[in-house]
Formats: sequence, structure tokens, C-alpha cells
Amino acid sequence: MTEKNQHNYGNDSLSTLEEKDKVRLRPGVIFGSDGIEGCRHTLVEIVANARDEAQEGFGNFIEVIRYKDKSIEVRDQGRGIPVEYNTKEQKYNWEIVFTILYGGGKYNNNSGSNYQYSIGLNGLGTAATQFASEYMDVEIFRDGHRYQLRFEKGENIGGLIKEGYDYENTGSIIRWKPDLEVFNDIDIPLDFFKETLKRQAISNKGITFKLYDEESQETFVYFYENGIIDYIKELNDDKGFTEPQFFELETKGRDREDKEAYKLKIEVAFAFNNENTLLEYYHNSSYLEYGGSPDKAVDSAFTSEIHSFIKEKNKYNKNEKRVTFTDIKDSLILVTNTYSTVTSYENQTKKAITNKFIQEAMTAFLKEKLEIYFVENQGELDRIIDQVLINKRSREKAESTRIDVKKKLSKGVDNFANKVKKFVDCRTKDLNRRELFIVEGDSALGSTKMGRDAEFQAIIPVRGKILNCLKSDYDKIFKNDIIVDLLKVLGCGVEIKNKHNDLSFFDIEKLNWNKIIICTDADVDGFQIRTLILTMLYVLTPTLIEKGYVYIAESPLYEITDSKDNTYFAYSDSEKNTILKKLKKNYKIQRSKGLGENEPEMMWHTTMNPETRRLIKVTPAEAQATKEAFELFLGDNLSGRKEFISEHGYKYIEDYDVV
Repeated sequence: MTEKNQHNYGNDSLSTLEEKDKVRLRPGVIFGSDGIEGCRHTLVEIVANARDEAQEGFGNFIEVIRYKDKSIEVRDQGRGIPVEYNTKEQKYNWEIVFTILYGGGKYNNNSGSNYQYSIGLNGLGTAATQFASEYMDVEIFRDGHRYQLRFEKGENIGGLIKEGYDYENTGSIIRWKPDLEVFNDIDIPLDFFKETLKRQAISNKGITFKLYDEESQETFVYFYENGIIDYIKELNDDKGFTEPQFFELETKGRDREDKEAYKLKIEVAFAFNNENTLLEYYHNSSYLEYGGSPDKAVDSAFTSEIHSFIKEKNKYNKNEKRVTFTDIKDSLILVTNTYSTVTSYENQTKKAITNKFIQEAMTAFLKEKLEIYFVENQGELDRIIDQVLINKRSREKAESTRIDVKKKLSKGVDNFANKVKKFVDCRTKDLNRRELFIVEGDSALGSTKMGRDAEFQAIIPVRGKILNCLKSDYDKIFKNDIIVDLLKVLGCGVEIKNKHNDLSFFDIEKLNWNKIIICTDADVDGFQIRTLILTMLYVLTPTLIEKGYVYIAESPLYEITDSKDNTYFAYSDSEKNTILKKLKKNYKIQRSKGLGENEPEMMWHTTMNPETRRLIKVTPAEAQATKEAFELFLGDNLSGRKEFISEHGYKYIEDYDVV
């Protein structure tokens, strides 16, 4: 170390941050982020404190207001935060709660005193939120008085104001505005408020959570009288194939022999359903995004018990692999709600718990209860086993198909021009210029090949009618040579993800083209082939449509020649009529031939020349409407198709003479 560096690093080089600066300068340490995720956590912290009061039996109504100016207010009907002088601590209680990190009343959770099943562990949330706020206003109603406090950027303004007050309920009102000097974004979406309060209502039976949004002037109320089982019934609706089940247990244990014992309450509710699936874990009312101990317990118990019964009933095929939890959760709606007086969270944001005893106790309890449930409900057990095996075999088939498809398509990545039958590449490697024309048959290949600009225009013919991808399973789709060849030439892979199939290995960066142009004849057969190609792209590579890479080349309907041998092209009947009016007489008109019969010069002028051609960009402005149209015309909805034809079919029939 140099002499200069030694002088720079001395006894006065180290410093500690003041309480407020620990939060204001390092919000990520407390809230997990200095972005919107951290800002959102201030709402969770203050609502959690109100909930803790209600959970202890003090008040059953909590109201949250989302103001236009991005400030937030939480009102509860609890006992009211203690604020008077604390002789033991030689400080005012309001100082302990609002200005000291790790202050508050939640250190003796396991002693049977205040807040046995508190969300909070260490009195961090209220003080941290106050420090991270542009301002915080507090009103407290207790002991026959109203107490008021104001904080600005972590500093108290004006001390404690106390006055006698005739209130209807004890409780607290806290309004704060997250500070843009602390968080880089404070615009918490309404959906997050709704989601947070709904989750609190689900995990706290009998407590009403009300949300008012000043911006939209909407009010939302969340209430579940019986907690998680009511939520499961709501989700199961009439689509479940088992009745909702509810298990609960109270016990006591320890994470290690030398650790203190603690209380544990377990609630589990579930049903099997093919339409809705869900796994949610709550602990002391905190939503566990990553689960932890409960997640591992549910996985272990359900997989073990269902596997045992499948084996006992001899439902596995010979040498078949055992089921996994993935196969089970594909048809499972499950919520667990646990409470403990000692909790090990992964971090302050409480997204997972790690208690060993909770995991072990929950696993053993669930195994026991599931065994009883399955034995006593053989009909439901059979339905569960059948569906889980369907899920498993679908997953395995999809995985096998994915590997096979990836293998097939990877053969086309390098030098695909030599490996795809009748594909004609262009010369340029500049992806901003490369255009791929998908044409109808070998005859169109000939005319477009001669009419194109070989520098930047490539051609691939579709031989015969392409498979309808909406009505075919993936195994059949990827055995179709035309589709596989098209995908090889595109180069970007496929993106298919649904309940039992994940074939996604899509990468837009590997797309070989700037434009993908569908070029078919302007007749019924051409329209059908165009639609089938579009359907293929919609099913297998929807991002290409969404990002605007897909085009349709408009082909002229009529070729009109005047007396001086000038040629005009009309792309519609109205255009034809306009041209004919100008020419008046001495013209020759004929319906355009198929692409394969066109002269190369005509192909260049009408279809391929960027200066004179007409391209229609395929943009699903309304993805849902596009999906519904494709599925109506090309899917399995026969009754819907018949209804559409009977109602609208006449619009598509050309005039004809009734004989």
C-alpha cells in the first residue's frame, strides 16, 4: 500500500449512517429495491401493522386510500399506536415507533404477549416508511385523545400534538407520500393495491379491507368470512372435478434441538380443477412469492401420496417414470396459510420462509390428511390420478417433441439454403434488406424467381395445401415437411407455451429476414393457402406478426390494355371501374392469371418492386379478435362457423342468375 493510500484510510475514515440516512441513502437494504418494487413495499408494511392489530382482535375494518398525488393513507380501528412518554425507554413511544429502526412492540412474539403472529418481526416497517417519505401525517385516537404527528423527509415537525377528542373508534390514520429522492418511481399501480388488499383479506378471515382510488373514484371491498377455503371455492367454481378440502392444525416445535420451541398454526385448502390452477402461500398474512418451507412441504406430501396411490392401483405403464409435482400442480388450486410465533424469513421483504420445523410438520400433517382423504373419497382419487397421469404423459410427449423439433430445426441454422428443397436464397446478408417471399407452388416459384431482384429477395414455394395448425397436434405439425422447411428458413425457432406443452426456443435475433411476404393467387384457393400460412405463423411464431414482420403481397385482379397497348392493373372492382371510366372505350380487360402464368416483368412491377408493389402489413391490432376469427374459421367450432355462414354468407357470394 502506498503512503498516500495509508493516509487516506485512517481512524476517521469510517462512519456510521444516522437512522434516517440508513433508509434514505440505502433503501434497497430495507425495501429490497430503490425502484417501484421497494416503494410498493411501504404500502405492505403499513397495511401489515394495521392487520396485526386486527389479527389480535382489535378492529375488523381496514381502509386504504390511493390519492392522485401518489400519497397513500391507511386507516385502522385498532387500539391506536402508543405515543406517550415511555419511562422504561426514557423516550416517547412515538419516537420508538416512527424514528427508531428495530423499535416497536414485536420483539416478544414467542412469549404470548402482543402480536404473537405478527407479519413484522423487528419494528422496521413504520420507521423505515417514515424515513423514506416526502412527508408522513399521523393521527391516533386512544385514551380519550387525538394525537397528531408530522414528519418531512425523516424529520419530525412540531412534536406531538395532543387534544381531548370524542371519537367513535380507537385506531390510527397514517398518510404518507413516498419520496422521489429515495425511490426512482413512486407511481404504484392500482392493481398492486387491489392485489395486496385482496391477499390480506384471503389470509385474514373475517377482516374487511376497503380500497378507495381517488384517481378513478372507484371503491373495492375484499372480505372472506372463512378465509382461504372461501377463496378456493370461488376459484373452483363449477369447473373443478373434486370438492374443495380444508385441513388445519395447531402444534408446537423447534427448528433445532438447542432452539426455543414455538407455536405453529397450519391451514391448507385445495381442489383439483382443469380450468384454473393456482399455488399461493401465506405466512403470518405475508404473501410468500417464493414459498420456501410451505412450498417444499406441499410438493413433498402431494407427490409422495399421489405416487403411492398410483402405484397401489397399478396405473403406471411398464417402466414408466413416477409423477412429479409439476404434473400435479397443472390441475391444482391450493392455498396454505401458516402462522408461527418464531419465523425465519429469507429477508426483510418476506418473500419466503426457511423454518425447518414448519416444513417438517407441514409435510407430515399433509401426508396424513391426504391419505385419509384419498382412502375415503375413492371416486375423487380416481379422477385425480387419471388427470395427473394425463398431465404427466402430455408433458413427457411435449418434451420429446421439443427435443425432436429443436433437432430438426437446428439442421437448418447453418447454410439452410442447401438443405431446404426448392428454396432460392438472395445474395445480401444484410438483415435490414432481406425479404422472403412465400409463394404458392412450383409455377409461382418460376415466375417470381425470374421477376425478383436476386440481391435481396428470396423465395420458398409452398407445395400443396399447408396443414391447418389450429386443428392439428404438435406432433403432426412438426412431421409436416412444408412447415419444418418454412421454420428452418425463418431461422427464429418456435414459441409454443400452454398448460402441458413448452416447446419454446424462440429467438427474434435469429430471424433471417426483414420482411416475410405471403404471395398467393387472388382466387379462392390462393386466399385459403394465405390463411393457412398466416395461421401457421400465428400458432408457431406469433411474435413475428406482433412485431410487424409479416406482409401480404396484393395481387392484381384485372389486367386492362388500351388501344395503344398500355397496360393497367386493378386490384379491386372499384379500381377497375375507375380505370375503365378514364379509358372510355377501345380497351381489353381480362381477369389476372395465376402468379405462375405471369411474365417476369409483370411480376416485378405488380408484386415485387418496392416502388410499385402493394404490401399489406399483418398487424393484429386486436390480438383477441384475430384469435377468435382464426379459431372460428379454422378451428373446431363447427356450430359457430355454421351460424356465421347462415348470417353473413350472402355477403361473400358473387351475383349469379337464378335459373
